[in-house]
Amino acid sequence: MATVTPARMSADLEGDFVVFLIGMRINKPWKLHKWLPVARAMGPMLRVLSRRKDLGLLGFTTWFGPNGPLLVQYWRSFADLERFARDASLPHHEAWRRFNRRVGTDGDVGIWHETYAVRAGQHESVYVNMPVIGLAAAGAQIPVAVRGDSAGQRLRFAVRQRFVERQRFVERQRFVERHGHHVPSTRDA
Repeated sequence: MATVTPARMSADLEGDFVVFLIGMRINKPWKLHKWLPVARAMGPMLRVLSRRKDLGLLGFTTWFGPNGPLLVQYWRSFADLERFARDASLPHHEAWRRFNRRVGTDGDVGIWHETYAVRAGQHESVYVNMPVIGLAAAGAQIPVAVRGDSAGQRLRFAVRQRFVERQRFVERQRFVERHGHHVPSTRDA
């Protein structure tokens, strides 16, 4: 069993990222020959993605409901997700072809996905007495107080951070315009 962190924690993930939800719905449970191959297709994909960090998957969580599984995946970018889906040398491409050949739109088994592009800092989370899971597992787990005790405070923290970064950028640009050379930022040090 995973180790529980007995505290209020949050997730930290630098930069933009993508949340990808993908699920399967068993519409006709008696048609095992239709939905079982679909369910089994995800394992090889996740094994490749877990081994090959260069493909861009940051982490995932699997959930099982009464009608089928749901995976919540965290990707570095939409470009990485799309590249994985379309690359004929990777397992998704063949699994998708098999699904369309064997099931297509006959209604026996459904698959669905939703994709959310998340800009840097435009997320908040809280995990209380939980193991490292979800976005915290894809990035890092931090004490909730680092960004604020409430959801609103955590989101406002991200907005403040972006505002400060934008102000620093504008100030550097103005300096260059006035003086004709680059001002070293703290990142240049």
